[in-house]
Amino acid sequence: MEQIYNFSAGPAVLPKAVLQLARDEMLDWHGSGMSVMEMSHRGSEFMSIVEQLESDLRELLDIPQNYKVLFLQGGASSQFAMVPMNLLQSKNKADYISTGEWSKKAITEAQRFCTVNIAASSEEANFTYAPTQDKWQLDPAAAYVHYTSNETIGGVEFNWTPQMLNAHIPLVADMSSNLLSRPLNVTQFGLIYAGAQKNLGPAGLTLVIVREDLLATPITNTPTLFNYQAHAKNNSMLNTPPTYPMYITGLVMAWLKETGGLAGIEKINITKATLLYDLLDGTDFYHCPVAKSDRSRMNIPFTLKNPALDNTFLEQAKANGLIQLKGHRSVGGMRASLYNAMPIEGVAKLVAFMKEFASKHA
Repeated sequence: MEQIYNFSAGPAVLPKAVLQLARDEMLDWHGSGMSVMEMSHRGSEFMSIVEQLESDLRELLDIPQNYKVLFLQGGASSQFAMVPMNLLQSKNKADYISTGEWSKKAITEAQRFCTVNIAASSEEANFTYAPTQDKWQLDPAAAYVHYTSNETIGGVEFNWTPQMLNAHIPLVADMSSNLLSRPLNVTQFGLIYAGAQKNLGPAGLTLVIVREDLLATPITNTPTLFNYQAHAKNNSMLNTPPTYPMYITGLVMAWLKETGGLAGIEKINITKATLLYDLLDGTDFYHCPVAKSDRSRMNIPFTLKNPALDNTFLEQAKANGLIQLKGHRSVGGMRASLYNAMPIEGVAKLVAFMKEFASKHA
């Protein structure tokens, strides 16, 4: 089969070594005579998979023992509701930073449960930058501060971690599209959540890392399956978890450790992003709308000087084994997602194609 490079924003490319190992273990996991897909989630075989997954994740992120790791379902979008349900407690206000489509969705959902103070926004510039913290207007009565560390659609990434001035107001981050792409100090956050289908594993698993002191009584009438405390008490086995996505995610964790951990993968991600941004900045044929200081390493949007060439670009890219480059329907243009599993060779091939395409259509 011809080598295909998949630049999809999610579900996204997975490491080839992980897929090959999953293939080899599909019918018989470690001599158990079972596929992971048919194992009891409470059986000793699957419990060993979960224990290794959590151990490797904790090692990669250096997660302290006073943080719980929850393996849930519902996607990151479910967390837009679960966060206010569980963290508001006796308060009725929350701060949100608005930097794109995903933070807007989180804000809309939170408004069902509390008064949302939009402490900062880049909407006036079409969400092309991340507001610096000196521009944030935080509410001292807020239960928490929420931001989206990387906007998958718009390609805006916080290349810094906000500093919380009030230790009693936790920082909450949607890290769906950049978690595990660089080193991270978990202790700076009260809660981190992420859909798995970018850097962690396949779609179906949602990861929540939450400080234990935040596991208090949720708001009245919160369904049991939306209660963090209930999931923590049951070690993510309150109901049947997404077993096969958890297994694949465990293989990805092992692959990450072999790749050099988060410091190692960050170097690779910087190399990949630099390759593409250098091309975009070196020609007027392509344009990246995001402020240079806030450009994402994971999701790189760009437009062609002549939008009439968009379809031709996509067709020829596909013919060259470069797929899923169409930008999100809400913004148009192109988008290349360079998650951990995208090899440098894939980005180099994309850059070479883009140079050739520009020379032919200049």
